[in-house]
Amino acid sequence: MKGHFIEGIKDGVPIALGYLSVSFSIGIMALASGLNVFQGALMSLTNVTSAGQFAGIAVIASGGTLLELILTQLIINLRYALMSLSLSQKLPETMPLWKRMVIAFANTDEIFAVAMSHAKSLTFSYMVGLQSLPVLGWTGGTILGAVAGQVLPPAISSALSVALYGMFIAVVVPVAAKIRPVLWVVVLAAFFSCVLYYIPLFSGISTGISIIICTVLASVIGAFFFPVTQESDEKEE
Repeated sequence: MKGHFIEGIKDGVPIALGYLSVSFSIGIMALASGLNVFQGALMSLTNVTSAGQFAGIAVIASGGTLLELILTQLIINLRYALMSLSLSQKLPETMPLWKRMVIAFANTDEIFAVAMSHAKSLTFSYMVGLQSLPVLGWTGGTILGAVAGQVLPPAISSALSVALYGMFIAVVVPVAAKIRPVLWVVVLAAFFSCVLYYIPLFSGISTGISIIICTVLASVIGAFFFPVTQESDEKEE
């Protein structure tokens, strides 16, 4: 079991280093939105999700309600439930529920990808090892970003906070350029966001509700008009 844990630790090092740099921007954004260092660290420790925290901070900063925050997180992070269902197929059938829940807690996109590509069986020790450093890296990066936001000049803090937007662009653009349905969904989401923001008729809609509307509308329209079939997936590859 110790060997499996060490193997997981080694596989999690690259993820942890990436999370450390990305969550630095989360820490700066959290501080700029009125949260303190402890609150930002607690948020990252209990919610290992860049998109979810980005949306959550936006809702908090705008004074959104708890219901808006819950619905936003539910919609944005729903993919993790599907990923956990898929990952559960590689876990031993004898693994108890509490261990599966521990694994599901930090089943992020990157950890899921590494776990699914792991040639050997996924033991509890390996998964805990794989997830430990990324969780620490994500939380530690948030703390460093929040602390830096307190001592760095506002101009530098603002510049560093843009890194998170750059990360989203770096993740979305290559996929959108390769898969046409993804491009349409991204365009639709951006269009709906602009409509809700700039048209006075919708000025009363809060940030949290706007995120929910844009996400749901773009996803539903994309699934209906631009479905990604198995044949199109193979063609793109």
